[in-house]
Amino acid sequence: MKSIVLASAVAALLVLSGCGDKNPQVDANDGAAVSEQAAPVAPVQASTDSSETAAEYMARIEKELKTIYFDFDKFSIKSDMQADLSADAAVANANASKFQLKLEGNCDEWGSDEYNFALGLKRAESVKKALVAEGVNADRISMVSFGESSPVCTDKTKECWAQNRRVDFKLLP
Repeated sequence: MKSIVLASAVAALLVLSGCGDKNPQVDANDGAAVSEQAAPVAPVQASTDSSETAAEYMARIEKELKTIYFDFDKFSIKSDMQADLSADAAVANANASKFQLKLEGNCDEWGSDEYNFALGLKRAESVKKALVAEGVNADRISMVSFGESSPVCTDKTKECWAQNRRVDFKLLP
């Protein structure tokens, strides 16, 4: 009887001690030195001979970077994502070599806020390690976790939840 009461008390404390804060967790490398705004600089010549601003160039290159998806409750890179990751590393080393990379870790809605923020950061860290192994300079990469707070799909289906378990790439000047 005592063990049931004790287990109930511990379970109640765990449930009631959760934090509802949804602020993204940022790693130490994502400090004030990296700005979120892409200010236009000197025009960059586009491949079609029309001039484009640095922001337009960044947006075009950012579209070339593929999202990396993860299995439920996992942060290891799936074998079917290796080709996309290699392609991302090639883009990061060639077309995006002048920019900083920000990796945004995301999760589905399952799990507590704290757990999902930590899992999102682990996913971003896995992608960072893989990019560094492919030759991308680690000093160019910062990470952030949005946990479950930035879904791309809000349906209550397995397919939708799978779309939210991801790491997105953003370019920073």
